[in-house]
Amino acid sequence: MNKTFAVPRGTSDILPDAIPLWEALESKARKICKSYGYREIRTPIYEDINLFKRSLGATSDVVHKQLLEMVSSKEEEGYALRPEGTASIVRSYLENSFDKKEPLSKFFYIGPMFRGERPQKGRLRQFHQIGVEAIGTDGASPFLDAEILTLVMHLLQEFHVQGPKLKINSLGSKEDKERISLWLRKEFTKHKNELCEDCQRRYEHNVFRVLDCKNEKCRKIVDSFVQDLPLSDISRGYFEAVQKALKEAGINFEIAPHLVRGLDYYTHTVFEITAEGLGSQDAVGAGGRYAGLLDDLGGNEKTEYGAIGFALGMERILLASGKAQEGPQTIDAFVIETQAEYQFRSFQLLSDLRKNGISATTNFSGGSMKSLMNQANKANARFALIIGDQEFKDETVSVKNMSTSQQETVALSGIIEIMKDKLK
Repeated sequence: MNKTFAVPRGTSDILPDAIPLWEALESKARKICKSYGYREIRTPIYEDINLFKRSLGATSDVVHKQLLEMVSSKEEEGYALRPEGTASIVRSYLENSFDKKEPLSKFFYIGPMFRGERPQKGRLRQFHQIGVEAIGTDGASPFLDAEILTLVMHLLQEFHVQGPKLKINSLGSKEDKERISLWLRKEFTKHKNELCEDCQRRYEHNVFRVLDCKNEKCRKIVDSFVQDLPLSDISRGYFEAVQKALKEAGINFEIAPHLVRGLDYYTHTVFEITAEGLGSQDAVGAGGRYAGLLDDLGGNEKTEYGAIGFALGMERILLASGKAQEGPQTIDAFVIETQAEYQFRSFQLLSDLRKNGISATTNFSGGSMKSLMNQANKANARFALIIGDQEFKDETVSVKNMSTSQQETVALSGIIEIMKDKLK
């Protein structure tokens, strides 16, 4: 018996009936991002593994547990499938010298990402993201943060996500983070043995990650002393400016003092968007500010960069919008010939229709009129174009409206204009 194969665990096929939803999502994303001045960028799906280890932090959960490395026959080559988009965008920004060309570069991207985590609803090993990054010497502005947050909520509104909720927090400057890290480690020392296994590791390597642990015991410990992060006056003023700008733009949000995000490179504004109907894993997107990442990846030491971005999970957006798949795609015309010798004429008709922007298909193996009309119905065709004995002789074609069953015979020479008129 021949072996049968199944889709790899943690991945899924996007079948034809679902494609219109994905296309609509991508189309809306492109239109809206471009209206904010963002340009599309496409990077490889794999990169030097050290790019991710340096950008995400060698001790982050993504690198520690989830990075999918590529096996290579050459020991000097180490690659990994991209677990997120930011590192690749920053690599491309620096490699292509955008920092020397323009004060602020605004990018968006759409594509697959990969993480070796336990698959669950809306959380796959291969998943797809819509992301945005704004990077440059003019990128350190609370108003840019507010623009990014406005953009993400605009996208979710257009995607019809149910009950989107924006949660924001500030981690302060790099110096703030270092100071707060020491303070957190000192406080958690009193409870270290009570923390879960993951948080005991986080305590050693990235104590901020303890703050958003979902373990009930860890949450109680965090709540006992963390009501707000002790930011510097400058960082607090920056965060207040972001909040004021959001209020001016009519964007609703809530402050989430335990929100820190899972990657090491974030500073200042961080955020997450949740939605209704997704259960405990209710996040549809997240992001934040990460200026120091450019220095870590080889940026000019004399340049002061500003950068902020976000990513939205496309599978989770479709779940949160209540759309798992759409009905079959429609096609404008299904061409039918009643005799095999009429196939050359029907094939020419197919070609003419397609050249003029009219979608068309046919059956290539013949059959009875009844079976061919059934196939036209299954193809969700709007019209059946029939070439029978009389039509072939008179150089005409019968046009049947599949929804009303009305039928008329027209000259073959005028079929293109007639179809365009009917399809308006």
